[in-house]
Amino acid sequence: MDARSSKSITPKRIVVSGSARKVKDNAADWHNFVLKWEKLNDIGFNAANKIVNLKISTLTKDNKLETESGNAIAGNPQTNNQELEMCCTELLDTYENMSKLQLKMERLTSTFKGVCSLESYHHSQEQHTTPLFHTWPTTHFYDVSLKLSDMYKKELDVKQTIVQEIAHTGDQDLMMVYLSTWLYEPYIDNDTKLLLESMVLETGHRPL
Repeated sequence: MDARSSKSITPKRIVVSGSARKVKDNAADWHNFVLKWEKLNDIGFNAANKIVNLKISTLTKDNKLETESGNAIAGNPQTNNQELEMCCTELLDTYENMSKLQLKMERLTSTFKGVCSLESYHHSQEQHTTPLFHTWPTTHFYDVSLKLSDMYKKELDVKQTIVQEIAHTGDQDLMMVYLSTWLYEPYIDNDTKLLLESMVLETGHRPL
């Protein structure tokens, strides 16, 4: 995300209440959750990269032993195994933290849906309702939140596969695919930044 959106957002002290207050707080939460996700993704990539380097190093040494006369020294396999186990634990812990974060994203989406239902009930007799902030109808906040939540859910499913498989494959090309997929997150598209920025602008966290 760009420099303007690289810091956590704290709801500004503008007096809003009811549905508007909830939507405004949710928008700030969404922005902050994505920042936390990005930090976790970097931590997970570093752990995954260490795993791949250890695996490739071990495979290279094993191949050297097979092709030479048996005089090559492969290092201490116990040390390598311990380091690999530590990296795998770090990657799993990171995934679990990302999973908890994604559940919070889903709860935000449920909250937006609840606000939509409440607003629909209050304004059921009105043909045209006034937006809570500038231009977005309340339903648009829910639509955006649902789209974002779905992106991160799909990405989490991919990361689960990587966590389960990256330390168990002997295919170096596949390891590099796993590593690249973790880093570049194919299910989180460029719309994410635009949607988040639009949401925080709409709710007044940044001036229009």
